[in-house]
This record gives sequence, C-alpha cells and structure tokens, in this order.
Amino acid sequence: MKTRARATTMVAMSGALASVLALSACGTDETADHAHAPGAEPIALTYSGGIYVLDGATLTQEGEVKLDGYNRLNPAGDDNHLVVSTKDGFRIFDADTAEFTGTDYAAAKPGHVVRHAGKTVLFADGTGEVSVIDTDQINSGKPVEVYKTAAAHHGVALELSNGNLLVTLGTEDKRVGAIVLDKDRKEIARTEDCPGVHGEAAAQAEAIVIGCQTGAVVYRDGAFTKITSPTPYGRIGNMSGSEASPIVLGDYKQDKDAELERPQQVSLVNTTDGTLRLVDIGTSYTFRSLARGPQGEALVLGTDGKIHVIDPVAGAVTRTIAVLGTWSEPLDWQAARPALFVRDGIAYVTDPATKQVHRVDLADGKVTATAILAEAPNEITGVTGH
Repeated sequence: MKTRARATTMVAMSGALASVLALSACGTDETADHAHAPGAEPIALTYSGGIYVLDGATLTQEGEVKLDGYNRLNPAGDDNHLVVSTKDGFRIFDADTAEFTGTDYAAAKPGHVVRHAGKTVLFADGTGEVSVIDTDQINSGKPVEVYKTAAAHHGVALELSNGNLLVTLGTEDKRVGAIVLDKDRKEIARTEDCPGVHGEAAAQAEAIVIGCQTGAVVYRDGAFTKITSPTPYGRIGNMSGSEASPIVLGDYKQDKDAELERPQQVSLVNTTDGTLRLVDIGTSYTFRSLARGPQGEALVLGTDGKIHVIDPVAGAVTRTIAVLGTWSEPLDWQAARPALFVRDGIAYVTDPATKQVHRVDLADGKVTATAILAEAPNEITGVTGH
C-alpha cells in the first residue's frame, strides 16, 4: 500500500536552516495523488517495518510501504526502479509511485545486485543462481539468462559490455576467487588467489575489482591481476567505483580475529598500475560509509560525523564536510547506523539516532535540507538511471 504520510522537512536557505514545515497526510489508498516534483529523483530508505520514499530535492515524504523483516535496497539501474532484497527473493519497486510493481524474482537467500553495461544481475546465495536481466526490462520478470555456479555461496556476478560474465568461485564454507565466461559461457579466465572473495566495483575502462582477505584482484583486458595487501591479513570487502576514475575506493580490515574491527584506513586500488594505497582518515567508518563523487572523488562517512573527501590520485583527504554528531558502529551488522548515498553532486546521509536524513551539496559543502522521519532509517538508495 502506498501512503502519503506525514513528514517534517527543514530546508536550508542561505546556509541557515529555515523554519520547520509540517506536511499533512493527504491519502492512504493506492490511488492517492502522487505529488512527485517533475525531475526530482526519488530516494528510498528502509526502516524496521517498511520503506519510505522521499523527494530527492526537498526530502518531502512522497510515499511509504509496509514491509516486515530485514530488507535491502539496490538501484535497478534505470530511472525509476529499485530492487528490494527480501527473505523470499528480489522484488521490483517503482520509486516514482512508491509501490511494488508486482514483479518478483524468486531467490533463496537473495544477495548482491549489480548493474553494469545495461544489465542488472541478481545473485542468489542459497542456490548460486545468477539472473541476468536487461536493465530497461527489469520489470518484465524475465531474465535474459539464468546461470548456475558450481556451488552455492555468498557471491557476486556481473556481465561485461562484450557479453562475458564474471562470477565468483566458492562454496558455503570457502570462497576462493572468480572466473570469466565468454558469451557461450566457456571459461576464458580464472583466479583462485582471492580468499574470502567479497564484493565488486567497476572502474574506468571497465576494469573490475573484487575484494579479497589478502588485498584485491583486478580483471582488465581479459586477464586477472592480484594486488596483494600490505599486511598479511588485509580484507577488502566493500568497494565503490567510478567511471571517472581508474581507482576503486575500498574498506580495509587487518585484524582477522576482531569481533568487530573499527578501521580508520581505507584502500585505494589503482587498476592502471596495479597498486594498493592505504589512506588514514583519522576516524572509523562502516560498510555503509563509502561512495564516489561526480569527478571520481572518494567519499567516506566517518564516525566523527563528517564526510571525508579524498583525492584518489594523491591519496589524501582534501577536505571534510560536517553533517552529523559523533556515532558508533553497532555490533549487529543489520542494525541501523548512519549511511551515505551519493548521486551526481548530492550526498544523502541518514542519522538513525535522530530519525533524520540530510541532503548535502558536495560542491558547497552545505546541508541543504533535513527531514525528520517517524522511524529510524536503516538503508538508503535512489534511482540512478538519469
């Protein structure tokens, strides 16, 4: 059900927060008028019990759906759909109308969703099934192809622009690397030098980086190259790439036995020269802290409440943008913590402790709008096709 619910929005004008505007409810049925502003791209946030949809420019709440359980949000890659990972599979969500479309992709333990080169690829951890879908047909419910890995595992896959398929290797007990299959799905490249393989990111010139417990592996120009971490255990598991940069931003953990490591260094994997550089940002961060700016700048939301802007070529923090107060990462990885989503030159930052979400202009370094939600936000994302 779509619900245009109450939300409180504070808009910053000339650097100062304007007065609080209360937006009253105006409908509770599925035919309720949708007041989404033309050209304003929606963002979506999960909370315990549902999903909020906000106007990307004003942070006005445009809709809400109720949804039990722990659910994850992923851009589908087009201009209006999201993919919601639920306990039963992947569900297609129309962010413009704030409604599920009715198109579902059944999956046992739905995992990573990757959009690249006009394809959206879904990975089912429980079966190892890889569903390749034309991004512009994401609401059809009909994959172009379903490929099954040799063994079920927590994996990831993506289709390259030439039709080749990169997919991880592993079992439920051990993940070791990745392979690349040609358009006929014959193996053309393999690496098993990536223990604990997790995550992926695409960089400039379609170089693909996958994370390992000993650094990273780069697939470029038809071959895998291992980039070894500077410490014996150097886990990269969450990454953010940019078509504007050959360098991929990643997390970096080096304490194998920690119950919860709170790292203060991030990794920069250079896909051109095969180097890995660590940058100390002086504060810890989490797996929801990484993003990229419009010029390829690396962005990290720290537990000091600031967005740390990193020049990936220089490998240095160039400035910080204050957004939140200080916070601490919870032990439970599913528990809400501040999250960062960036689209073009705008960053969106959640604050579960205050039930707020902030819109930040990266060029000016200013918070331009703040919304107060009824429930604490968890994950955040938005449409990306524009």
